[in-house]
Amino acid sequence: MVRSFGRGASTNSIPEIENDRFLFVIGSNTTEAHPVLALRIKKAVRKGATLVVADPRKIWLTKLAKRHLQLRPGTDVWLLNAMMYTILEEGLQNDDYIRELTESFDAVREVVMRYPPEEAEKVTGVPAEAIRATAREYATERHAGIFYTLGITEHACGVDNIWSLSNLVLMTGHLGYESTGLNALRGQNNVQGLNDSGANPSYLPGYQSLDDEEIRRKFSDAWAVEVPERPGYRLDQMISGLHDGRIKALYLVGENPAQTEPNAHHVEEGLAGLEFLMSQDIFLNDSTRKYAHVVLPASSFAEKDGTFTNTERRISRVRTAAPLPGEAKVDREIVILMARALGGNWPEYADAEAVWNELADLSPNWHGIRYDRIEENGMQWPCPDRDHPGTPYLHAP
Repeated sequence: MVRSFGRGASTNSIPEIENDRFLFVIGSNTTEAHPVLALRIKKAVRKGATLVVADPRKIWLTKLAKRHLQLRPGTDVWLLNAMMYTILEEGLQNDDYIRELTESFDAVREVVMRYPPEEAEKVTGVPAEAIRATAREYATERHAGIFYTLGITEHACGVDNIWSLSNLVLMTGHLGYESTGLNALRGQNNVQGLNDSGANPSYLPGYQSLDDEEIRRKFSDAWAVEVPERPGYRLDQMISGLHDGRIKALYLVGENPAQTEPNAHHVEEGLAGLEFLMSQDIFLNDSTRKYAHVVLPASSFAEKDGTFTNTERRISRVRTAAPLPGEAKVDREIVILMARALGGNWPEYADAEAVWNELADLSPNWHGIRYDRIEENGMQWPCPDRDHPGTPYLHAP
């Protein structure tokens, strides 16, 4: 989503779901993974919205769905490209939106026209007419939203899945207004906040580009360290690096790649060959129980102060509710101690608010968000200044 839209976040707000007229749920067992949000979907259907579910399993939402596209696992790209084929073949694309607000559309057209629904049926197992009907309904309904979860992202082809969904949204112009867009229902708590804060090798906090020399200089000056021009390894590259010798040590923070990454046996073989594996977590898991050399006891959500960012980009306060057990420390303290042990000249942060203020000072998305503004109901980024009310939906034309 960062490459397609410039920001890796859901484009719309949770309350808007109730006013959707077409809902496309793909790779998301919403009633189990996001039960409160699923209530909004149910309410929209009761108000007359059309629901289509694409999932290999017969999840609960299929009871309410007009159509269940029961595709074979791993064939999402075929399904989505066949929908785009139909949209282009029948002239249902939003030409004005494409011309004014997108680029490289001809390249997308060239690719998706290789995926006729009749061929997609052979690969996905979904009848061609069901693919065509879904494409027509989505393209012709103004208030149409797409919702996905880990069933889309936790694939060897997860990036391609997101590219295809993004192209589908852009092709139809379903972006930049209420009750539409592409909405990532995050698989774990505060995954959105983690991405926003720069826990990704391809960009700096706030989705700011490593390619921009002025941005790199801004962070270098603030952090008293030279920010590299070249991105680091992605997680899939790290896994490969475990096997080819590029990576000899690994530092896991609340992470369990032996469970979350494709081909678990391949991952475990790589972990077993490390010279050093350190984990920072609140319990042992599949990646650390057998392979960790050092485990640093961290803090749970109830034992620390700070912020969480949810699926709709709403930043809310988190407050300490329980004391730290034993030798555990809050995560930011462990990271700071690690940095200093490695020779980093990191400043003293009085508390979590001081860390947040630094992040907001450096990131235009959060310039206007401070603790005093999020004590009660939180705020949705982007919020560029103290007078801004927050942004319910992204990419308004």
